Amino acid sequence: MEIIFHEEEGIFHLSNEKLSYIIRIMENGQLEQLYYGKRIHDREGLSHFHEEALRSQMSICIPEPGKLSLNYTRQEYPGYGSGDYRSPAFVIRQENGSRVSDFRYRSHEIFPGKEPLLPLPATYAEDPDEALSLKITLFDELTEAELCLSYTIYRDYPVITRNARFLSHGKGKLYLERALSMSLEFPDKDYQLLQLSGAWGRERYVKKRPLEMGLQGIQSLNGTCSGAEQNPFLALLRGNADEFQGEVYGFSLVYSGNFLAQAEVSTFDLTRLMLGIHPEGFCWELGEGESFQTPEVVLVYSDQGLNGMSRSFHRLYRKRLMRGKWRDLPRPILLNNWEATFFDFDEEKILRIAKKAKEVGAELFVLDDGWFGKRNNDYQGLGDWQANLEKLPDGIAGLSRKIEALGLHFGLWVELEMVNKDSELYRAHPDWLIGAPGRFESHARHQYVLDFSRQEVVDYLYEEIAKIIRSSLLSYIKWDMNRYMTEPYSRALPAERQGEMMHRYILGVYQLYRRLTEEFPEILFESCASGGARFDAGLMYFAPQTWCSDDTDAGERMKIQYGTSYVYPIVSMGSHVSAVPNMQVYRRTPLETRANVAYFGTFGYELDLNLLPEEEIEEVKKQVRFMKEHRELLQVDGDFYRLRNPFEGNETAWMVVSRDQRKAIAAYYQRLNYVNASAIRLRLRGLKPDGLYALSCDLSPCLEMRGPIFGAELSLEGEGLRSYRAYGDELMEAGIPIKREDLSKKGGDFASLLFLIREEGE
Repeated sequence: MEIIFHEEEGIFHLSNEKLSYIIRIMENGQLEQLYYGKRIHDREGLSHFHEEALRSQMSICIPEPGKLSLNYTRQEYPGYGSGDYRSPAFVIRQENGSRVSDFRYRSHEIFPGKEPLLPLPATYAEDPDEALSLKITLFDELTEAELCLSYTIYRDYPVITRNARFLSHGKGKLYLERALSMSLEFPDKDYQLLQLSGAWGRERYVKKRPLEMGLQGIQSLNGTCSGAEQNPFLALLRGNADEFQGEVYGFSLVYSGNFLAQAEVSTFDLTRLMLGIHPEGFCWELGEGESFQTPEVVLVYSDQGLNGMSRSFHRLYRKRLMRGKWRDLPRPILLNNWEATFFDFDEEKILRIAKKAKEVGAELFVLDDGWFGKRNNDYQGLGDWQANLEKLPDGIAGLSRKIEALGLHFGLWVELEMVNKDSELYRAHPDWLIGAPGRFESHARHQYVLDFSRQEVVDYLYEEIAKIIRSSLLSYIKWDMNRYMTEPYSRALPAERQGEMMHRYILGVYQLYRRLTEEFPEILFESCASGGARFDAGLMYFAPQTWCSDDTDAGERMKIQYGTSYVYPIVSMGSHVSAVPNMQVYRRTPLETRANVAYFGTFGYELDLNLLPEEEIEEVKKQVRFMKEHRELLQVDGDFYRLRNPFEGNETAWMVVSRDQRKAIAAYYQRLNYVNASAIRLRLRGLKPDGLYALSCDLSPCLEMRGPIFGAELSLEGEGLRSYRAYGDELMEAGIPIKREDLSKKGGDFASLLFLIREEGE
């Protein structure tokens, strides 16, 4: 790992064992991006990466006889108005209306470690030796504005992080109308663009398309979250890249608000990729001495396909984005009461469900929506964070102690950013709502958004929730947010600063998270937004897990969790076993498959265990024992590999391999059963080629397939545990043979098989 500055050529070369990133100071003082990709040797003379040619209609930005044209140059952080006709990374409007800037190199600093990005979340370095950072300071003489571009390269990850900071030194006002976090240019367009898109109940589906001339990208304008529709992530794949081979460039924005992720291909095949805060409706005023910090972008390079990219994101985010006590710990097995009771519960019912949770071996009981104010339906109560004593006569403090007395930890659901108009909070502070004067205030689920850009709102909610935590035995908080932002306007901001409201809102959310996590570091926070809508790296900094989707059906979760895994580690995915028929798709998925999917996440239950027959209770106990035995591998130690893509066929498969490659768990799932079908061989990944492994798979029929079928006893009686030995190269090249009759035993439709793999001698 090193950052070298070649002073004569004005070239910076950032590199580690995996990648190189090269920047040049051009003859006009601006910055050029020369190279980003697999590591190359450092040497003098790398300026030949700069390409220049005279072209018709080109605008030249230096005195003659020079021929530098910004429109045909791979710029590091392009501005607007000086001969580059592509989209800029930033736009600054001066008081005279001009939007032309000229930021030229002034100085740089290279130092070990990584500085925090307060008040924004960001990746970090615990030891100065594990990262190197570069700050390049540029200055616009006319406006007296400073631009600082920051880079960090990690020693142990093929990762570079980037951000930008603007600072005004002049006496007049500047108006920042566009401030993306990064721009990166490639000399060609021979890539496919991969994005994670969807909607409620089908979040983060994998979409892929080739780059073409013009604009292509994704965005979020819902104001309050990364959104179920588009995730703040893009990847560029070389033409031959797949899950296991080829070059992949991944870009993840550490932010939770409006964003733009865009690839622009010029008519000369230059590709400009940009990521950051969406400029729509954005305008930030800078007075003398005032600054603006953009969010961080994490850049991952892989020459081992998409799986290689994902492993880098997973390792980095688990170790250098997540923080606190729970960063390195397996997660408690929980039972959540929502799908068991909805709003209809009292203390007696809750304790009955909790006792059953303890019986099966669960460790945490989570009380979901409906415990506060007059919250008996979606129409009322949000904002009144005081326990409903008709349901819970001893309040949250009393209930938490009763749950703890059962031998369980206690968790609580909140939705701090929302309010119902039928609430005491709204009646006391109607001006705390986000809403435009004289306009209808749109609602979703009969609720409205509190204005987190106002300090008094953040302070009030902090005190209300902190009061509950201080008086109770709380181990876990699920923080939900169930609607997007409409009529964006803050009644506390002057007209000229309304363009700051959406970003200030997110800063308010981060502030509340920071205050709560700092005062109560023992609590495990799980973020949530209408299911999996707010699943981003920004919130992962505060909450190390996120409810992955309201769609809890295992068949649907295969796609949702598969897509999510492109960026986010499986330990961040809230995944539960829910009741059947599933409330989203009314499907009856085998209990075994429901668990086999949920294992690859945080794992828990979303149902009333008291309604299960005894044989299913025994199966649940078995599942809990399995997860306790293997969660260190699944959640903390292991690397995740995607093996078969549910978006491309009837099958899904994935596995987790320990870092020492001695243990692994692989899962195979099918959606629909086949008749007279071809044989299946599942090729594994990540094992030692010369390691001798023992494999085992439980082939006994699932509960749903036991007993009479169409009046006759099932002939496929269980073989029990099947075991055999094989070398790693055989398992990876020839694969595991899977019999169709085994899948029939497991339910046929939505059947699954789980393989335990252990190196002999382990």
